Amino acid sequence: MVFNSATYFLFICLVFWVYWKLLREKTKTQNVFLLAASYLFYGWWDARFLLLIIFSSLIDFFLGSLLYKQTKRKNRRFILAFSLISNLGLLSFFKYYNFFIDSFVELSSIVGFQTNVKSLNIILPVGISFYTFQSLSYILDIYYRRIKPTRDIIAFMAFIAFFPQLVAGPIERAKNLLPQFQRIRIFDINQITGGLRLILYGLFKKMVIADRLAFFVDAAYQSPEQHPGFVLLTATFLFGFQIYCDFSGYSDIAIGSARLLGFELMQNFRTPFFAAGIREFWQRWHISLSTWFRDYIYIPLGGNRVTTQRWIFNILVTFTLSGIWHGAAFTYIIWGFIHGLLMVLEKQLGSIALFFRINKISKVIMTFVVVNLCFVLFRSDTFLNAMLIYSRIFDFDFTLNNWFSPNDFITNEYFISLIISFPVFIVFEWLTRKSDFNIFTARLTKWKRHSVYYLLLLLIVIFGVYKAAPQFIYFQF
Repeated sequence: MVFNSATYFLFICLVFWVYWKLLREKTKTQNVFLLAASYLFYGWWDARFLLLIIFSSLIDFFLGSLLYKQTKRKNRRFILAFSLISNLGLLSFFKYYNFFIDSFVELSSIVGFQTNVKSLNIILPVGISFYTFQSLSYILDIYYRRIKPTRDIIAFMAFIAFFPQLVAGPIERAKNLLPQFQRIRIFDINQITGGLRLILYGLFKKMVIADRLAFFVDAAYQSPEQHPGFVLLTATFLFGFQIYCDFSGYSDIAIGSARLLGFELMQNFRTPFFAAGIREFWQRWHISLSTWFRDYIYIPLGGNRVTTQRWIFNILVTFTLSGIWHGAAFTYIIWGFIHGLLMVLEKQLGSIALFFRINKISKVIMTFVVVNLCFVLFRSDTFLNAMLIYSRIFDFDFTLNNWFSPNDFITNEYFISLIISFPVFIVFEWLTRKSDFNIFTARLTKWKRHSVYYLLLLLIVIFGVYKAAPQFIYFQF
């Protein structure tokens, strides 16, 4: 069940009606209903994996209570280790087992050993990386005495499985989301209207921008050897917009869906392509994940209150682990490590940039180019393909005859749709750079606000991708 489907539309309408019409202000009954709805939503992909999320929820619920009661450091560490091994063990098996086995076999063959270890036909459970990190944050916050454990098992399990953000975030913290399950939710028409605005804008970004760009990007990256550097460079920059619109579109729909039910989720993106540096980019991109790694990896390692050498180590470890989180491939690991290097270089060379008085616009452009060039590793199927794409990009071949003619560019419906809709997206990104789409539209006069609604609806109806629409990119993580 994906957000941009008729099935989800019927699902959210039914949940909304039952939740507010039949169960209004009945908090415990609402939580039971939300838990059942969330399990139905998740089981729509594969009901077998419901056992995993139920297991993780139960383990951390009971361990959290046990951990809080302990006063001895040794016992607390043992309980924390048990939770980490349980959660990360499941995540590692489903997501990284074949990667480790294949890497071991390849390394053994290089050094002259033959092994009979074989990979398994493992299906990656949707959203396992997201709900695992959400559950771990609960345990870690109890360990650091930031929160107290809940005694309400239904509220806790609903917090872990909350369907709007279950399969692709935002990765919520118990401190923010769990108390919302434990208090009475009031029907607030302004909150619901704001949720509908975010859902509308999210659908526009996903169906009109991201899914249209996918046709060009996928064709270029599936056979990079057939295309000149200019085409691959164009596809790379377009992929940056594709993955941003795809993922931030999902986040907008998730946040909007939660608001329909009286919940507030954290903002996950803040116009990241207007960032004037790598550090600022990561303060604006996938905020729920970047702050998770900051709070639970970077700061416990010592953060920036250490020697320069140790700080560099902390940064590189944090970003490398972030790359590993994204996928079981060396391309993701290298992608994360490079972003760590860029963070280090940015800080070390900051004084040079100040000396040459590089203005903010130039910094934004440089950041955009660097981030998107790094996305070659993120998007490529293999490391060799990434190297091929880089070599073609930097051979400065500007011929287009291997891709399309000017006539194709003008008449092809996919490009026409982007010529019309992409400027609309850019304008909205610029106007919302200091707030968000919901706040921006709420401040408009009535006729301007309704004009925005009708414009987005019209573009979705005319240019939205309905047939063979790609799933959300971050479902694979």
